[in-house]
This record gives sequence, C-alpha cells and structure tokens, in this order.
Amino acid sequence: MLKNRSWLYALTTATCLAGSSTHALADALPATNPFATESTLPYHAPRFDQIKDSDYQPAFMQGMSEQAAEINKIATNPESATFDNTIVALERSGRLLDRVQETFNGVYSANTNPALDKVQEAIAPLLSAHADAIYMNPALFARVQFLHARQDALGLNTEQKQVINIYYQAFIHSGAKLTDEEKAKLRALNTQLSKLETQFQQKLLAATKAAALIVPDKAALAGLDDAALNQAATAAAGRNLNGKWLIALQNTTQQPIFSSMDDRATRQALFEHSWTRAEQGGANDTRDTIATIAQLRARKAALFGYSDYASYILSDQMASTPAQIHQFIGKMLPALAAKQKQEVTDLQAFIDQQNKKEGKDSFALQPWDWSYYADRLRKEKFHLDESQLKPYFELNRVLTDGVFFAANKLYGITFKRRTDIPVYNPDVMVFEVFDKDNSPLGLMYFDYFQRDNKNGGAWMSNFVGQSKLLGTKPVIYNVGNFAKPEKGQPALISYDDVVTMFHEFGHALHGLFAAQTYPILSGTAVARDFVEFPSQFNEHWSLEPTVLAHYAVNYKTGAPMPADLVKRLKESSSFDAGYRMGEIVSAAELDLDWHSLNASAPRQDVDVFEKNALSKMGLNTTDIPPRYRSSYFLHIWSNGYSAGYYAYLWTQMLCDDSYDWFVKHGGLTRENGQRFRDMILSRGHTQDYEPMFKAFYGKDPDIGPMLVSRGLTVKN
Repeated sequence: MLKNRSWLYALTTATCLAGSSTHALADALPATNPFATESTLPYHAPRFDQIKDSDYQPAFMQGMSEQAAEINKIATNPESATFDNTIVALERSGRLLDRVQETFNGVYSANTNPALDKVQEAIAPLLSAHADAIYMNPALFARVQFLHARQDALGLNTEQKQVINIYYQAFIHSGAKLTDEEKAKLRALNTQLSKLETQFQQKLLAATKAAALIVPDKAALAGLDDAALNQAATAAAGRNLNGKWLIALQNTTQQPIFSSMDDRATRQALFEHSWTRAEQGGANDTRDTIATIAQLRARKAALFGYSDYASYILSDQMASTPAQIHQFIGKMLPALAAKQKQEVTDLQAFIDQQNKKEGKDSFALQPWDWSYYADRLRKEKFHLDESQLKPYFELNRVLTDGVFFAANKLYGITFKRRTDIPVYNPDVMVFEVFDKDNSPLGLMYFDYFQRDNKNGGAWMSNFVGQSKLLGTKPVIYNVGNFAKPEKGQPALISYDDVVTMFHEFGHALHGLFAAQTYPILSGTAVARDFVEFPSQFNEHWSLEPTVLAHYAVNYKTGAPMPADLVKRLKESSSFDAGYRMGEIVSAAELDLDWHSLNASAPRQDVDVFEKNALSKMGLNTTDIPPRYRSSYFLHIWSNGYSAGYYAYLWTQMLCDDSYDWFVKHGGLTRENGQRFRDMILSRGHTQDYEPMFKAFYGKDPDIGPMLVSRGLTVKN
C-alpha cells in the first residue's frame, strides 16, 4: 500500500478557509527546532536524533504560516501570470511544511504515542483549512486558469503542460469553481471530515490493541511453535499479564496464526475478536464515525454535481467511473464464484474426512476453520507446510539476497547499509541506494516488525520526495507488521511476508526511479489504480527461479531450498485462489457500495448496510468474508483509498499483463528491466496512464493473464 506523501497530493483531497490568514499569527519557529532549517544529513534525511514530539506542532504552524505568505505573494503578483511566477512558485512553496508533514506522517503511522495523537487531532483540521485557502483562492485560480487556457502558446515542454493540467484539475476538484455559498459548505464539510478521519484512525488503533485475545491456558494454543508461543508470552508480559499469552490482531479479518491453531474454540474466539474489534460500544466503536463520514462524503460530492462520492473520486483515475469498475469486476465473477464453490466443497469434504479419521463428529465449515483446514489440505495435496518453508525465509536474507538481488538484476542498482543515519525506532534499518553507474540514487528505511503503536498492514511512503527543481533525491520507507523474533533468534517469515516485502519494495522502486522536475508529478504521485501496479508487478520476482535460488537458503545449514520443495511451493501458489481473490473482491465492492450513496440517502445503520451489501454480491461472503469489514476498513476511512480499494484488483491486471510481456521477452534481464524503468517506473505522472501502459504493453489492458496468474482459469 502507498500512503499519501506530499502536501500537494494531500491538498487535492482536502479543503480550507479561502484567503485565511489564520496561520499568519504563528509564533516564529526557534532555530533549535530541527525543522527550522533543512536537514544536513545525507539526502536531507530527518534528524530523528534531534526531533522531539514537542517539535512537530510549532513546525506545522510555522510551515502553514510561511506557505500562506508565499501563496499570497503568488496570487497578488501584479505581473501577468507566467509558468515561472505561478506554477514554479507554487511548486517551490511550503518547504518547511513539507519537511514536518512528511516526517510526522511516517512516525505517526509507524510509531505513534499519546503526544503525537494530540498533534494529529489539532493539526488535521488546520491542514484541511490551509489546503482550502490555497485551492479556493480566486486570484490564484485565475492565474492557473489563464495559463491552462494558453498553454499551447507558451512554448512549454510536455512535463510543464502536464503540471498545468494537474494543477488546473486539482483546483476544480477542490472547489475553485463553486459559488461562495458552496465553498463555505465545502470548507465546513472538509473540516468535519478531517476530524472524523483522524478519530477513526485513532479509535481503530486503540480498538485493535484492546481486542487482542488473552489466553490463560497454554493448552488452548496447541499447534503454535515455540517462537509464536514466546512472542505471545512476551506480549502478555508487556501488558503485565504474566503467566498468560496474548495474541495481537493484525489489520485483516483473518489472522495468519489461524493456520497453526489446533484448538477450534480458540480459533473461533480469535476470529470473533477480529470480526468485532471496533464494534464493542464505548469510545473505540467506529460505526458511528464511519456512518457520518459516508454521509458527509456524499454531500461533498453533490456540491460538485456528482451523484455520489465514488463518481467524484474516480474522475481522475485510470478507471474513471463506478460502471467501468463494476464491468471489470464482472468479468472475473463467473470464474471466481465457480472457484469458490469448488473450494468450499473440497474443504468441507476434507474436514469430514479428517474428523472421521480422528473419530470425531464433523461440523459445518466456518470462517475460523478456513485457514486451518486449507493449510492442512495444502499440506496433503502438495506435501507442503509453513514449517518447511520458514527456515528458508530469514528476513534479512530475503531483503538483501532476494529483494535487492532482483532489483540489481533488473535495474543494476546496489545497496549499502548505513548505521550512521538516525532512526525513529531501534528496529529500523537504513540503506543507501546507488544507481547502475554507482551514482547516489536515494535512501531507504525498513521498519518490518509489529508494534502495538503501529498501524496494521504494510506500506511505503517518502520522508523526502524527488524533484530536479528542488534538488532533492528520494528518501523512502517500507513498513511491515511481521512477528518480531525473540532476542538472538532469526526472523523467520512466511512466504506471504516474503511477497509483502517484494510488494512494498515495488512501490519503493517507483519512488527511487522518479526523474521528474516538478514535485507534483514525481514518482508515486499517480492515481491509486496505477500506483499499485509497480508494487504488484514486483511480487512476481519472489518466485522467479534465479531470485528464489539466491535467497531461499536454510538459515542454519546454508543449503538451498530443495528442488522438490521449490516445485511444490510454485504448484501451491494458486491454491485457495477463490478465497484469496474473493476476500479482496468483496472488500472492493463493499467500499464502492459505501461510496455510491447519494446525498439524499438517510444515515446508514452500519451493520444493516454491510449485511445487505455482502448478500447481493453473488459471492460466498459467509465462508469467505471480506478482507476488511466496514468498521475496520482503514484503507477507505482514513488512508486515502475511499472508492479506491478496487485499485488492487485493477493493478493486478496491469501487473500480470506486464509480467506476461516479460516472460515472452526473456524474463529477468537488464534490458527488460531498463525498458520497464524507462517507460513506467521513471515516468511519474508525466503522461496519462492509458497511453503510458499501452506504450509498454503494446495494447490495452487484458484481463486474461490475470485470471490465469491468479489461479481462476487455466491457460489455453
């Protein structure tokens, strides 16, 4: 997943007090504040050795004040608008705000605390107001509109024209053409939404922490290996629950630990804790918050003349309408529904067989049984289980000899560990990245281990964005939530975790190879349904024979993964495809349903709405529940993926098409990698998405390779 990273991107999705001078009264930032001047560390990396929690809010306030003054100067310039005095000036504005916001966003998502929570609560509505002050400034919009209408006569290059178009659309999308009365309504809506989205994130983090399963009897955890038991015991001790075991929740509905948990009652209890984590009543129940968010978003869309929020959001995406998305998903539903039906039949038969063999009464398959019995069926079918694989997936080796190795083979880049760069948590590793000619390319942070104060899931973003105009190179981070090993023990991860590492590094490559002049077009500053394309494409290299052989080495013996085990791993890669695809499709449809409400729709009862939405999908959402329920769907309520979760499916099509092209043209080669870098990874948003993809692939996107790759159909 990609997190929103630049203030410019954030402004296109927020709003504020037009012409406000609120921030002009901010106290001058003392020179002792680490954000007061640009960092002198390599690549302007954040000074985590100096930054204190108390430094953020004053820096935010001063940053908004400084940019407000810069924007006022641009808007009131008596000279006629030119590309330099308007667009370039906009791109250069807000440097202090950019520094503090990029750093705060990274730390707040991965290493928050009560002090940072308070900063977020205070600053979110002010940032929303600040954004509105820019994008609803009539004088500023008049200058952008003037340039937009005359761009062909200005002698601009392609990238400069694209910058003008992006700014113009951002102004329109943010309310520049609304009446004064409509702008006032929009400001109020955006302020409310920014507060509610922050509240949702904080409630969910607290609810997820509180919903951890506390187990008093070790026997209830039969099936877990020593590492998992030790982790659970350590987690319990960390909450003063000595003599007990604590299973923390990950952000998805299903929990990875289910596959090893023998006790059915414990599985059920953990599933129910996951399923209802944010529906316990009290301060951390998110349902009232999301019902309000959905209603306010529908009203916001109506101000712009859209029938619903999905239509408003999708207007600048590669898939530009809800109808186009439903048509796309509809192409996979027949094969997906058939696959799900077969998987349910096979798994129920396996459960019956196992119970008969063990002399037990059988039972009907339930969601908390799926991972456990699917894993056992997988073992029986392919003679493969996670315990066989994990010794070959030691985290550091996967990173250096897998993720980095593939990147070197494709793009010629190399990596050097840096221990002199300060970090925000001791778990974080830093690497400097060098291009194929050994020139400095950027800096990368890796923060892989789970913590109670970290958001769930995995993501990539920037501490510093790339821009030739600003003279900056990318400083990027990848964050995960893998189980942390006991001190002195190796970090052995699952194959799913391996794929996650390749995925997030695909985002990083998109940022590292950015080669844009203007920040608003740089790297990953692209549509949601394009930004997940490079990341999902990079997943394919985790099983490529040369790459797998290089990193899949037994951590004890140094022996490579046996050829037979490799064969079984690959053969099993499409096992459970109906389940894995189904939980994503149902989540995507749930997201679209929420954001297809019109402004006149009544406030929704979240439980009733979700039940109705799931029941009409034509998929098995009883045995195969959505990856996220409404009440803990962080992507869509707080992380910028509203009406956009389908992007993971859309970009699977793009990435599988691209990998199919690679296979047909020689696979893992520097020539192919360079072509992909030149035509996709280094382009940012300098081109429209359809022609950019078509130039690489040779034709429009084709769903066929995706259905084959994801195990839903067999290649003819």
